Amino acid sequence: MRRITKPVFVGPVKVGGDAQISVQSMTKTDTRNIQATINEIKALEEVGCEIVRCAVPDMEAATALKKIRSGIKIPLVADIHFHHELAIESLKSGIDCLRLNPGNIRDEEKVKDVVKLAKEMSVPIRIGVNFGSLPPVGAIGKTRGLNRHDDGVNLLTKGNPSTSDYTVVDHMVATGLWEIDLLEDLDFDLIKISLKAFDIDTTVESYRRMSKLIPYPFHLGITEAGTSKSGSIRSAIGLGILLYEGIGDTIRVSLSDDSTEEVISGLEILKSLELRKEGAVLVACPSCGRADVDVRDLANKVDRLLKDTKTHLKVAVMGCEVNGPGEAKDADIGIAAGVGKAIIFRRGKKSKVVEEAQMLEELMSEIRQVEKEISNLEKDPIT
Repeated sequence: MRRITKPVFVGPVKVGGDAQISVQSMTKTDTRNIQATINEIKALEEVGCEIVRCAVPDMEAATALKKIRSGIKIPLVADIHFHHELAIESLKSGIDCLRLNPGNIRDEEKVKDVVKLAKEMSVPIRIGVNFGSLPPVGAIGKTRGLNRHDDGVNLLTKGNPSTSDYTVVDHMVATGLWEIDLLEDLDFDLIKISLKAFDIDTTVESYRRMSKLIPYPFHLGITEAGTSKSGSIRSAIGLGILLYEGIGDTIRVSLSDDSTEEVISGLEILKSLELRKEGAVLVACPSCGRADVDVRDLANKVDRLLKDTKTHLKVAVMGCEVNGPGEAKDADIGIAAGVGKAIIFRRGKKSKVVEEAQMLEELMSEIRQVEKEISNLEKDPIT
């Protein structure tokens, strides 16, 4: 059962409540390069990104957000660290949401100045707690602390140990609660929160703990997850655990790769958990010595052809014409390729046998027919 949260709106996108889990990304271009940033965001929009975040390292970047916002369709989040003045300027530039880091903006009066303007403009704030920038131990909310390398954070136990020691999880939750208290004292409740770390144990336990304490929606992520391969796996495990438990309202898969890969990975995670029923889901056999075709090549070709399919379909690619239909009998449609020929099947039943040279064309033709049938059924459901 999904955790019930108090919804907020990031632009037109509802986050929390009964809204579907949204997929976010963050631009990798220099925000001060307005056209390059707009181009990257447009590419993100094309692959299904629903909310995008931009780094705001200085005042030039903060003012650039105004033109960026006018050149894109999806909501824009300003990512703020250290300098509250950048948050204020970003709000004036018309952004849809702020991300504030309570680890490096710890002056209560400065936070209040930001919240006052955000409240006037009805712009939500994401409290972005991150292991890499936590406040010094014993100095949450204090503006003069120890050097980051001597702050005591790295000495704390990670994960969820069975001891009474003060842990990283305790510190992350306490840091988030400090800023939530500030916002609530100012009668501000347009709040989202994230509690990210690289290690899965700490991240999962932090969200679990906080989920019992506050009503606000969560943005999920595993920070600095890694490359496309390793990062996607790490994120799928960490985010998958939480999403399976009903925790999470937006997600970002943080990858050292093209930002569109983050969105693609995020959508696939949601599809795998059946939290998204949009677009095609590809089922493909791993291949073996029985395969009569290059299954990897065939599966990749089909995957590319399915990118523009909006209907929720399960499509199977199998390399054995004998076992294929049976192994993927719950697929809406599939193909089992053999020597020179291929069987196209629906729900495990043979639809047609086609020549190898035409199998992709025939498969896509059959998929379009299934899409049409589903669309007609939705328009005129049987009662």
